[in-house]
Amino acid sequence: MALDVLYACLGLVILLLAGDALVKGAVNLSLRLGVPALIVSLTIVAFGTSAPELLIAIKAVMDNAPGIALGNVVGSNTANVLLVLGIPAIVSGLRTDECDTRRTYVMMIAASVLFIGLAFWGVFTWWHGLILLAALGLVLGDAFYTARNHRRDTRARLAEADDPTEIEGADPTISGPKIALFLVLGLIGLPLGADLLVDASINIAREIGVSETVIGLTLVAIGTSLPELATTVMAAIRRQADVALGNVIGSNMFNLLAIVGIASLVGPIEVPREMLGFDLWVMLAASVLLAPFVFAGWSMGKRWGTAFVALYAAYIVMVLT
Repeated sequence: MALDVLYACLGLVILLLAGDALVKGAVNLSLRLGVPALIVSLTIVAFGTSAPELLIAIKAVMDNAPGIALGNVVGSNTANVLLVLGIPAIVSGLRTDECDTRRTYVMMIAASVLFIGLAFWGVFTWWHGLILLAALGLVLGDAFYTARNHRRDTRARLAEADDPTEIEGADPTISGPKIALFLVLGLIGLPLGADLLVDASINIAREIGVSETVIGLTLVAIGTSLPELATTVMAAIRRQADVALGNVIGSNMFNLLAIVGIASLVGPIEVPREMLGFDLWVMLAASVLLAPFVFAGWSMGKRWGTAFVALYAAYIVMVLT
């Protein structure tokens, strides 16, 4: 099993590095081709940063391991709220009263409810995927419309994308060959990393006698949440609570609507029974916990951060046992 753990860690590292390379290459190529910075921020960055999760889901579906595909999404969303926001709150606190994420938060809750409702069909098929992707289209359309009409609102992170240097991965000095290298590394590394991680995760699950869903909810989910954690910690240190909270809300919506939506077009994704009875509701409850911070302007200090991390630790223990 030690070799499988090594392969899983190697696959995760390759995924994270390849995803970062793909974002840098795609962003800078798009800006070179004259695509508006706002469009790049709303689409390419969002898709690129979620590419590792998407490749994992597609690979898991092709390998008939739906527990890993759905466990990664559901587990990542839970980790994004309790862990990715909890740790930065412990480090430096989050002044959520300084940002307005009410609109996107309501859309995240709606996406969660839609996802759970479709999950109770017992399987995600191609037409469930089309529904999720249609909802994603509405979300992106609304984000584009809002950003276009509120470019001067400093609380809206995407509205600041008029300056290309503000976009994640943008580098005005990067050369053409380097852009091509980033794209090649990303396109080669993503499927390679996904293949290593999924295969190793399946083997680990079999060897320790737990379900693939458990591995997806824990090992894979935590691993693929590391980029969001790094971004959120830096945002908290820089006192950018809007970036931290917006990063989590946007990532959660994209996980539910895009990743499962696209993966279900590749093949049907059966929903594990234990997920219907427990994990989906934990994901929704974790999202609802953010309501006082979003609507009432509560600040997320060290005590709240500690509580969030403790809740996540308790959840992991319950999943593993």
